[in-house]
Amino acid sequence: MTTVLEPARLRPRDVIRVGGAGLRARPLRVFLSALGIAIGIAAMLGVVGISASSREDLNRQLAALGTNLLTVSPGQSLFGEASHLPAEAEGMIGQIAPVTAVTAIGATEAKVYRNDHIPEAETGSISVTAARLDLVRDAGAAVVSGAWLNEATHRYPATVLGAKAADRLGVVRAGPDQRVWLGGQWFTVVGVLAPAPLAPEIDTAALVGWPVAEERLGFDGYATTVYARAREEHVVQVRDVLAATANPERPNEVEVSRPSDVLAAKQATDAALNALLLGLGGVALLVGGVGVANTMVISVLERRAEIGLRRSLGATRGQIRLQFLAESLLLSAIGGIGGVLLGIGVTAAYAGLQGWPAIVPVWAMLGGVLATLVIGGLAGFYPAVRAARMSPTEALATP
Repeated sequence: MTTVLEPARLRPRDVIRVGGAGLRARPLRVFLSALGIAIGIAAMLGVVGISASSREDLNRQLAALGTNLLTVSPGQSLFGEASHLPAEAEGMIGQIAPVTAVTAIGATEAKVYRNDHIPEAETGSISVTAARLDLVRDAGAAVVSGAWLNEATHRYPATVLGAKAADRLGVVRAGPDQRVWLGGQWFTVVGVLAPAPLAPEIDTAALVGWPVAEERLGFDGYATTVYARAREEHVVQVRDVLAATANPERPNEVEVSRPSDVLAAKQATDAALNALLLGLGGVALLVGGVGVANTMVISVLERRAEIGLRRSLGATRGQIRLQFLAESLLLSAIGGIGGVLLGIGVTAAYAGLQGWPAIVPVWAMLGGVLATLVIGGLAGFYPAVRAARMSPTEALATP
């Protein structure tokens, strides 16, 4: 009676052990192949993580500054001429029930320089702007040095510089010894502002009091930008009626905007660049997959004797195929996990430098590992099939 021996079954841990043994035999080649996968995954995860961190930082900024700020500014007449808001515009906007705060700035023709020896043409693109006393509170700005204008200083030659204006004028801090040549006379710098994301026009301005602008700088008294804050649930409705309220006779000559929408649009623009970077990460991942395939093909060619010996000892084609597929998947998994860790590190480092919260979506990490396993499976399929097709005699006869 003839006894037919069935081949031993490979348990999952046996498959992993056999696949790991094949990788340990060629550590340098395995490292280089895994590195290709890791770079691709790290690039993709870094793009997603940095984008998510930037978006979270924007959301926190908007939460702190408020998305309920609306701006009103004069547009152009039907004949293309510059128009201006009525002098009563601020008061009328303040009468809208959901509006909780109204403030304004007004552009002047004056110029500002670091001293009275600077040529007139070198303005540094800094404007001189009249400001209401409640501008800082209502427009989402903040003072980083000195103080904001008050009932006393807004009537005298005193100015508060926006963040960029202070940088261009070389003013680091405010103080009684800090003066700038403004409108042909000396003004004392009593304050310096932090960047104002919702009111970027303030960043490049030297802000003076409304009364002193009218008395000394030839300011006509018309507001060029009115800032209005409304209750969150009524922002859209308020925006719809602002133009007609600010200038009932010519609502078509009024421009209304929501600064938070501009920041959101900037984030959308950044998404286009993120798509490009994701594409580059995908190419790097593809190159890493080719490296895995190359490693596995060479491994099959180098290990013909091993394949033949295993086949002669009873290993089935399926077990040989499973062995080399397991090696490919393990190799890709090593690269994928390394890439995820590297991507997290890159995201955390960049976010830390920018002062952002470090955010790496869980779906991106899981997706990165899953992508590497798919790449590994595809890359290792052909070498595994090729190894399984070898007959014991052919494999053992190959020198």
